[in-house]
Amino acid sequence: MFGFLPARAFTKNWRELKPTTLNLVLPTVLRLFVNKRHCSNHKKMLILGYDNGNLNNSSPQKGQIQVIFGPMFSGKTTELIRRLRRYQIAKHKCLIVKYAKDVRYDADNIATHDRQCLSAVCATTLTDLKSVASNYSVIGIDEGQFFPDTVSFAEEMANSGKIVIVAALDGTFQRKAFGDILQLVPLAESVIKLTAVCMLCFDEASFTKRIGTETQVEVIGGTDKYMAVCRKCYKLDPKPTTPKNIFDTTNVEENIPSS
Repeated sequence: MFGFLPARAFTKNWRELKPTTLNLVLPTVLRLFVNKRHCSNHKKMLILGYDNGNLNNSSPQKGQIQVIFGPMFSGKTTELIRRLRRYQIAKHKCLIVKYAKDVRYDADNIATHDRQCLSAVCATTLTDLKSVASNYSVIGIDEGQFFPDTVSFAEEMANSGKIVIVAALDGTFQRKAFGDILQLVPLAESVIKLTAVCMLCFDEASFTKRIGTETQVEVIGGTDKYMAVCRKCYKLDPKPTTPKNIFDTTNVEENIPSS
């Protein structure tokens, strides 16, 4: 490889080299260095599971749990969709799971109250999806409070290197812990609690109040059964009637005071 170079090019004292000799030596040395670095980096990328910019789902990435809490109408599903789309843009393969009994807006997709949708897999228990989840690097779970095994499933998936994002109610309409969902808090890398707008006084709303006479915890519904309220308005006793749909703007003029 170096046969065309003068013998003195390999002298240990580089200061003795003439400029003409350096012009011959340096390009070759630099080319070898760059090629070696390129091969080394390419091997590292293959080891990490990267090939042509695509993330291999079996890559040894660090697992984590992200939790999105909040009352109803606080934008939990919207935030879940936002995060999942970010990972999809970054070429992560995402598995989205929705509670099978929640068919308020869409039977096959997770959907927000204002009809943002993302394709999802329906289930009533997450354990049934273990084999399917092994093919994904990110798992999003909507309405996590309804699944009986959210905590154990999320912990197991995170320990296996997957990113798990859970959107869930933290409390019931009675302001009590919703099942064992709060056990995710000490296991998660990040936990946030979103707030809604109080539907009675327009202050920040941290709680969900049921409209109606049902006493069981799991009653799936929207504005026909629930409202987001602040601490003060939670103590009020609203009549068990259906409030006006907060996303219906057909008669918004009647709420505008006359000048």
